[in-house]
Amino acid sequence: MTDLSAAKAAAREAAFARRKQAFETGDRTAGAARLSAFLAPHAGRPLAGYMPMRTEIDPLPAMAAHAASAPVGVPVIESAGQPLLFHLWTPDAAMQDGPFGARVPADGQPMTPGILIVPLVAFTRAGARIGYGGGFYDRTLERLRAAGPVLAVGFAWAAQETDSLPLEPTDQPLDAIVTEAETLNFA
Repeated sequence: MTDLSAAKAAAREAAFARRKQAFETGDRTAGAARLSAFLAPHAGRPLAGYMPMRTEIDPLPAMAAHAASAPVGVPVIESAGQPLLFHLWTPDAAMQDGPFGARVPADGQPMTPGILIVPLVAFTRAGARIGYGGGFYDRTLERLRAAGPVLAVGFAWAAQETDSLPLEPTDQPLDAIVTEAETLNFA
């Protein structure tokens, strides 16, 4: 394990502990309300969110609100080392288990988002993030940004913030971060 890999692993471990505490004690509705407010000016623009797992903050209420005005998708892992694909999602979509335990739409209709709600493990006030370590969102953001404008919005518990993160050149920055406590806009 390289020094950078070890530093990222340590940052993840500390952030997971903070996230678990926030999940157990935090206001689970405040984050989605703040995310909906952030997304309101982007009504009509295709969006992709995510199906929350374990102690992740839940974007589903904001995704459902956005689905009233635009297509909404969720990520689908095609294979390791590849960017994510996105399939259309609605609040009443039939779902099935996908890779890594994430739920995916059963009918698998592809879509391309212009806004991406990005789950994360830790973030900084400068818009840096680290995820689970598979690089899926970094590859996906790089591909989407090469094709045209995309708004990358990190969604996390405020407790997941840290002063600094060990980053690599391939780590993609966020345009904004929304937590239950505040919205940070870097665009």
